[in-house]
Amino acid sequence: MSAFAGFGEGAVEFYDGLLADNSKAYWTDHRATYEADVRAPMLALLTDLEPEFGPGKVFRPYRDVRFSADKTPYKTHCGGFTAPFYVEVSSEGMLAAGGYYAMAPDQIARYRTAVDDERRGEDLRARLADALAAGLTVGGEQLKTRPRGTDPDHPRLELLRHKGLYVSRRWAPDDVLHGPRARDRVRTVWRAAVPVTEWLADHVGPTDAPRR
Repeated sequence: MSAFAGFGEGAVEFYDGLLADNSKAYWTDHRATYEADVRAPMLALLTDLEPEFGPGKVFRPYRDVRFSADKTPYKTHCGGFTAPFYVEVSSEGMLAAGGYYAMAPDQIARYRTAVDDERRGEDLRARLADALAAGLTVGGEQLKTRPRGTDPDHPRLELLRHKGLYVSRRWAPDDVLHGPRARDRVRTVWRAAVPVTEWLADHVGPTDAPRR
């Protein structure tokens, strides 16, 4: 695999077109663009980052529509990951993130126990503050109300609402996307996310639920 040189000039246009026509006909006609300008660069990017972050994989481009009302067959982005880090390219540009996008019930229970603890909870708050200072955004699905039994005046109520927790940064399409400096953007975000991902690994960890 050659070194990452940027996503191809046709990457953003490919996903613009897929948003307008998410069909097998469009995919077949433009698959060569996907392979050359999207998938191959994503594989090269993950290969370049492997020495520091471990081996990565590219998500399949096909949507699982079995239980979805939306039957469009293709994802409108290309995602690559080396858990717990993630990178994505789409018509909106590029996204890099680190953390737990969604937590299983047993993970949520361990997460809330840790956040409820003064020392561990304040440690997470400080790590997230550092991530924000580095230009990252805190994300993750949250409850609209507080978890059952939680004091409404809990000092870390906002953190307790999280059902997923990650930090990320997004870049709109620009010239950097199509050159090797896009790799530096991803590396910088992943490094800045490490304190948060380490906290999650130490206090939450993987789910114990059996894989479906």
